[in-house]
Amino acid sequence: MTTMTQASVREFKMPDVGEGLTEAEILKWYVQPGDTVTDGQVVCEVETAKAAVELPIPYDGVVRELHFAEGTTVDVGTAIIAVDIAGGAPEPVPAEPAAPAEAPAEEPKPQGRQPVLVGYGVATSSTKRRPRKGPEIPVPAAAQAVQSELNGHAPAAEKPRPLAKPPVRKLAKDLGVDLHTVTPSGPDGIITREDVHAAATPQAAEPVTAPAVTAPAVMPAPVASYDMARETRIPVKGVRKATAAAMVGSAFTAPHVTEFVTVDVTRTMKLVEELKQDREMQGLRVNPLLLIAKALLVAIKRNPGINASWDEANQEIVQKHYVNLGIAAATPRGLIVPNIKDAHDKTLPKLAEALGELVTTARDGKTSPAAMQGGTVTITNVGVFGVDTGTPILNPGESAILAIGAIKLQPWVHNGKVKPRQVTTLALSFDHRLVDGELGSKVLADVAAILEQPKRLITWA
Repeated sequence: MTTMTQASVREFKMPDVGEGLTEAEILKWYVQPGDTVTDGQVVCEVETAKAAVELPIPYDGVVRELHFAEGTTVDVGTAIIAVDIAGGAPEPVPAEPAAPAEAPAEEPKPQGRQPVLVGYGVATSSTKRRPRKGPEIPVPAAAQAVQSELNGHAPAAEKPRPLAKPPVRKLAKDLGVDLHTVTPSGPDGIITREDVHAAATPQAAEPVTAPAVTAPAVMPAPVASYDMARETRIPVKGVRKATAAAMVGSAFTAPHVTEFVTVDVTRTMKLVEELKQDREMQGLRVNPLLLIAKALLVAIKRNPGINASWDEANQEIVQKHYVNLGIAAATPRGLIVPNIKDAHDKTLPKLAEALGELVTTARDGKTSPAAMQGGTVTITNVGVFGVDTGTPILNPGESAILAIGAIKLQPWVHNGKVKPRQVTTLALSFDHRLVDGELGSKVLADVAAILEQPKRLITWA
């Protein structure tokens, strides 16, 4: 009477939110089973290798099941949530009390969730992660418990199918290891290759503690607890994993050259303070980064060869006639580099507005994958951490990156006298396949000259 038909249930699958990405991690669920959802409502937040993205549900209905827990990495195309779109259909919660009243046959009601996975079949033939704590355990467990007790080994009644990837299962088979006896150490209880090897040689752990017999009795316990806290292993995934791969690829693909210049930016700092009082800049983020970004854009206009990329497949230099200015941003999930599209066409107020939006979005973890696509040149501000300068690695696909050091009062020769001046060090890394030393030097020198005499923003623009 209350059983929901498969036709009334819709499975929402993990979409490709990052142009070709194969997986995403579920960061947070905003709904739970039994909640009513509407078309377009955000039901969860996921993190791809590029950004954190909120996913809206395309159905109206009632949430029947969340297939994965928070923190789980799910392949694109895998169903992550089931929604009952039948208007007056009862939810799973009220269906449970009715089960004992009707007949014993209704007892498997909670297990009825299994065939709800339209197009995926029951749990035994579903996706690779479905067999973990799934609903197939409650009913079989009761029968298995009785049978197991009769056989004298009750623990088997509570054994779900161990979570392990096919290569790990094959390894366990080759080594003669029963996966039910292995303690998983992977995320979400997944058994790793190391777990199998450890289970295959359990005696290997014995000799480690054996020497403690000859040591004073008070030593083993403190040493063991201290050693356990000496290291923490943090899974590398999402944005940080993608950044690591990109940086390695960039460092070992593009021949980097880095040049440095130390410059007096006292006049630029004064201009920043003046702009903060300007009526046209009210409500906008005005800081040294804004004028440094504008200085770089002017330098690129004067030296357009720096704004290019290397096409390895065709052995060509791709000259860009637009500037998508990347701004490296440190976030809790790792380094991301969103960019301001067509920054070369923006006035100073528009550039300030775009910078403000970019920074705010990045800090909130809402940067979209599209915002990180197509960058041409990047700025990284290491000065905010009190660092004087650095040798930045190119963002993949770009030919130059400018690092800004800390701006500090330093003794400086000005008009023939040593005076305290606002000074910073700039570093420009560039791809030496397409940018030679002369071009790179001109760009860096132009940026420094503008920051030293910001009126050049007008005379050179």
